[in-house]
Amino acid sequence: MSKTRLAADDDKVRLDKWLWAARFFKTRQLAHEALELGRVLVNGERVKASRVAREGELLQIRIDKLVYNVTVLGLATQRRPAAEARLLYSESEESIAAREHQIGLQKAEHASFPYGDGRPTKKARRDIVRFKDSW
Repeated sequence: MSKTRLAADDDKVRLDKWLWAARFFKTRQLAHEALELGRVLVNGERVKASRVAREGELLQIRIDKLVYNVTVLGLATQRRPAAEARLLYSESEESIAAREHQIGLQKAEHASFPYGDGRPTKKARRDIVRFKDSW
């Protein structure tokens, strides 16, 4: 992590900027909106996007139906590669297991949806037209 510019202890990093740098959200605007909508909790409480991120804080981040419970390990002011971003936080084993379970449920639910055969062929289209004209 020597290349990553970490914030010094006296530097202040906004929480929305940290969420963006840690690669939980693609843009700072999305991170800001998640904080404003209460999808990110710090130590169990709703906070504003301008709040300063601190090491050791517990974050609960809800993205769609997935919940991440992470502890802030480092502060960064720049968005770096994913391998370096993973060093900024640690996720609890329970959180990983619960998220994997939720992903499995979503995959099972998605697999149960019936899918069509796609766009009708010429023959199928003619059959549909014939069927509609017979009414």
